[in-house]
Amino acid sequence: MIKDLTRGEPLKLILMFSVPLLIGNIFQQLYNIADLVIVGRLLGVESFAAVGAVAPLFFLIMFVIVGFTNGFAVVTGQRYGAKDYDGVRDSAVVSTILSTIVTIIFSVACTIFMNPILHWLNVPQNIYHNAYWYIEIVVIGLITATFYNLLAGIIRALGDSKTPLYFLILASVANILLALLFIEVFHMGVPGSAVAVNLSQLISVLLCLVFVKYKFPILHLKKSDWHVKFDKKFYDSVFEHLRIGFPMAVQFSIIGFGIIIIQSVCNTFGANVIAALTAALRIEQIATLPMMSFGVALASYVAQNFGAKKFKRIRLGVIKTSTINIVLSILMAFVMRIWGTDIIGAFIGTASEEIIDIAHNYLLISTIFYFFLGQIFIYRNALQGMGETLFPLFACIAEFVMRSFAAVYLAIKFGYVGVFYSGPIAWISASAVVFVGYMASIRHIIFKVKEKSHNRPLA
Repeated sequence: MIKDLTRGEPLKLILMFSVPLLIGNIFQQLYNIADLVIVGRLLGVESFAAVGAVAPLFFLIMFVIVGFTNGFAVVTGQRYGAKDYDGVRDSAVVSTILSTIVTIIFSVACTIFMNPILHWLNVPQNIYHNAYWYIEIVVIGLITATFYNLLAGIIRALGDSKTPLYFLILASVANILLALLFIEVFHMGVPGSAVAVNLSQLISVLLCLVFVKYKFPILHLKKSDWHVKFDKKFYDSVFEHLRIGFPMAVQFSIIGFGIIIIQSVCNTFGANVIAALTAALRIEQIATLPMMSFGVALASYVAQNFGAKKFKRIRLGVIKTSTINIVLSILMAFVMRIWGTDIIGAFIGTASEEIIDIAHNYLLISTIFYFFLGQIFIYRNALQGMGETLFPLFACIAEFVMRSFAAVYLAIKFGYVGVFYSGPIAWISASAVVFVGYMASIRHIIFKVKEKSHNRPLA
């Protein structure tokens, strides 16, 4: 159901909006984790490492798609907040056209350059075949992931965070069942896991389309809506979407490239280190989901209030969610330090003592810095909800530079343990940039509003 986020108590709205997002994000991670658990338990450590070795490339691809689609959804949310319902439908059409073009180009490029990319990633020869076919099949079915993220982003932009959750739960269950079917029954090995990912994403797309047809009249597109006139109005709309979507995609891709560099360094240390880091990162992603969910909820809240020109509500929402994320960062760091390694042991049924110790060392290092990661989620999403792309871009560049430098330099000095410090160093750098960017942006906006009110002529 459509929800107006421009009225009501900010914290209550954001909390109510973020809970379905949190559950949905957990199931989104289960999408990936289910594959890893099934592969690790049924096929062994080397197959697990094959999926883990190309996981950063998988995330880079998804980051680009999510960046574009989330950016397009910001425009949709702003238009809905401004009560421009014709503009909402126009945004849906333009977003669909642009998303399709981007996905086709990206899929073709990845397919052509897949072998050079995997060689650059230093994927070990003994796991190369499985790694190649896993990521290649994911790329072939990328259009399903694009349209799920686009539809879910538009639905959330209109204030409904529950419906994408329900579909994601169903798709996650389907993913698990299909992965078991293709690996255990059809003996397709690692590639069977990738096929399961694509098919389950397709299920979520179809469910979103059916829901929009019956429950979202505002998004009922007629044939006339698709008769695009290549005039100034259309090009202005395309530019508006790309102005936000392209920088967000660049931001996410920069983060993805930084992770790829870390993985390429990590891959040189062998299958055990790859498996340990893969398991630790997946568990950490679940631990940090509450903080991430508040950030995503805040983006929709800010986008609608920005469209409605309620800037003081934006500032109040940011302050309250930032405080909550500070508490969550402390709580989740405590949980991970106490129980993280036990979860890792259950994660890979065939994990050796060495793999458990390596993963444990990573968690001991990274959990200290969760505070900075939590604040990145808040201030970056707030800026993006306002349509501000420059500071988030600078933050991603800072994160990329610091992560890459630390991974390469510290790996030479301290081995794989040095790689574990690259993420925290990147979080500190990026959080400083987005915090300064948000403070500068919100003060500038409020100053302009006050200036206009002072200059308004008396009636």
